[in-house]
Amino acid sequence: MRGTDMSERLHAQDLLARAEAATGLYDYGDPTLPARFGIAVDHLNGQGMDAEGVQRAAQVCHWLLTSRLEFFADRDRYPIGDEVIERPMFVTGEPRSGTTLMHALMSVDPDARALRFWEVMYPSPPPGLAGPDDTRRTRANADWREINAKMPKWLHSHPYNDMLGDGLPEDERTWAFDFRVMTPTAWWRVPMQTVVGGLPTDPAAQYRIHQAMLQQCQYRRPRKRWVLKGFHGFRLTEFFAGYPDASLIWLHRDPVQVAASRTMMMADILDGIVGPIDLKAAAKMHLDLTRASIANTMSHPLVDDPRIQHVRYTDFVADPVGTVRAYHAFCGHALTEAAESAMRDYLAHNRGDRYGKFRYSTSLLTDIGEDIDALNEEFRPFRERFGVAIEKRD
Repeated sequence: MRGTDMSERLHAQDLLARAEAATGLYDYGDPTLPARFGIAVDHLNGQGMDAEGVQRAAQVCHWLLTSRLEFFADRDRYPIGDEVIERPMFVTGEPRSGTTLMHALMSVDPDARALRFWEVMYPSPPPGLAGPDDTRRTRANADWREINAKMPKWLHSHPYNDMLGDGLPEDERTWAFDFRVMTPTAWWRVPMQTVVGGLPTDPAAQYRIHQAMLQQCQYRRPRKRWVLKGFHGFRLTEFFAGYPDASLIWLHRDPVQVAASRTMMMADILDGIVGPIDLKAAAKMHLDLTRASIANTMSHPLVDDPRIQHVRYTDFVADPVGTVRAYHAFCGHALTEAAESAMRDYLAHNRGDRYGKFRYSTSLLTDIGEDIDALNEEFRPFRERFGVAIEKRD
């Protein structure tokens, strides 16, 4: 990333001008981008960062803006927009419900293609044009070593971070240079809390950006089946409008465990970025987020769409490869022996506790005055609808 000499306050117009001067490009692919970027800059300016923090934020802004300009310039240089994304397979579910492992298993199928962090962090030029001297994997590997050193506890809950630049980003990461999200995998150098809400969203536009990234990464490469993972439950209408031939496997877990686990995971991440956080405030926020998500799952008219396969987390944990096989059958094709072998090899050599056991407790919820029996009763209609039992943990 190129450094920028900024005062202790960021200025959106200056940052946009610097990115344009550095690239000689001016088309962001969306006339609303500058205004949206201004909102992100206002958020950054509200964090009370010192001069070093502001400089780091400016560097990240510059990286994302120049990446975006180069990305859209590629679409003018090459016929990337002609790429057809056919019958993609998606994984979704609540955080901490096994979606990353499911995605990881699907990604080792020789007939599958998944997005990789090095591709979405440094998408230009199209990865299919990368030569032997391309440095993007090396750069992304260095980024991820820095992330893992800064947030070592994250490896307990998310050991997949050891894949470095070849790691598997969530679909939401494709929106980082759209300034729709401010994820730690783009902003880890900046001392700020994870942004939850407050940024302008446009699900239809976001899926257009997502599809553009898939086209970018598919261009000049052998055609393979896309396997992807994201939190799509709130955006089902726009999701299926953007990908009408997609299929979606939806893993369901006990919401009480989801709320407690996601609280501790995010606390571990933020501990490396800003230091210890208020666990009670975090538990309240993540329980509220879980409640909102479960309410959406119970009410969204497309939850019962025939393109969605609903699976219990406990069934996936009991037979991961069998769950993938069943999902492939649901999508109308068979899982090959080579794919099954690769998945079993992955499971054998990538234990979930390889960096230490991730520990959390539902006491995070009782500490904020919640009664676990009352929560179980609150979520009973969800558990009955999807066959999700109350999860007992040691």
